[in-house]
Amino acid sequence: MMPILDQIHRPLRDLRISVIDRCNHRCPYCMPSEKFHHAYQFLEKEQWLSFEEIERLARIFVALGVKKLRLTGGEPLLRPRIDELIRALSTINGAEDLALTTNGSLLTEWAPRLKAAGLRRLTVSLDSLDPAVFKQLSGDRGKVEDVLAGIQAAEQAGFQSIKINAVIHRGINDHTLLDLVRHFRGTVHVLRFIEYMDVGNQNHWDYKYVVPSSEIIRMIEAEYPLRRLEGTEGGETSERYAFTDGQGEIGFVSSVSQAFCGTCSRLRLSADGKMYTCLFAASGTDLREHVRQGASDTFLEHLISVAWMRREDRYSELRSQIRQSNPKFSKVEMYHIGG
Repeated sequence: MMPILDQIHRPLRDLRISVIDRCNHRCPYCMPSEKFHHAYQFLEKEQWLSFEEIERLARIFVALGVKKLRLTGGEPLLRPRIDELIRALSTINGAEDLALTTNGSLLTEWAPRLKAAGLRRLTVSLDSLDPAVFKQLSGDRGKVEDVLAGIQAAEQAGFQSIKINAVIHRGINDHTLLDLVRHFRGTVHVLRFIEYMDVGNQNHWDYKYVVPSSEIIRMIEAEYPLRRLEGTEGGETSERYAFTDGQGEIGFVSSVSQAFCGTCSRLRLSADGKMYTCLFAASGTDLREHVRQGASDTFLEHLISVAWMRREDRYSELRSQIRQSNPKFSKVEMYHIGG
């Protein structure tokens, strides 16, 4: 079928599915502990999309052109029996990729089951190797050694090249980024540095905390020369580089300094079944309501298609204008829709 295109002629290719709104970390840029404390009311379990509902919607999205499925959270490994969902999604014809993003803390337990269920790729969030800095950035909830053990368990389970995502905050973990480079250089894993973004409404974002990718590249090249790799797929967020001595690959996600809205092919589905056309969207389309009221696949295809064809989101390109004209602009929280 012909791809459905939005108002800027971007095709629908990627679906990110949040399976749970809860997390065992309290990263200050996503779920700061002062708000998400022990008494915070997360979604009730019956509000989550069931695995059957997720599989049904995923099949519809794939029929509309989606090629890549990614499971996110919150922390997706907190969703009970997540391997059963992966097994079901892995059977969808037309889905060329099935991945999961995790903070890595539970991978020692889950990695073998994820691989056996049919998961193809893993992305692990790891903002620093310094134990004290990591503890601060996980909201005093995580241990860096647990994440490293999880990555090792994933390797042993058969996951080949794992993406390691590090969000860099000026004055907090930027002084530790070269430790990450040294650790993963020479391995098959791909370290990716992500510019600190104003996701959600909780992180008190300010541009002064952003370390542009160009600055990070200069820091790395002072020790390890890099060369840029061409041929990045359309819709990919990361600019790819290789160490000139052949010791691996590294990536940079520059949503703030070099917005890539023009090639964004992502749609997000929240744990409670709302469809969002942008990471920075203010509102979404409720699919769960229609699913539970008995809507047909044809109706759901139409609803999704119309939402995508009306899409004109390009927040990162317009960030300065939007923030200046509407300082209180409210966005969906990242833990609802993943990164």
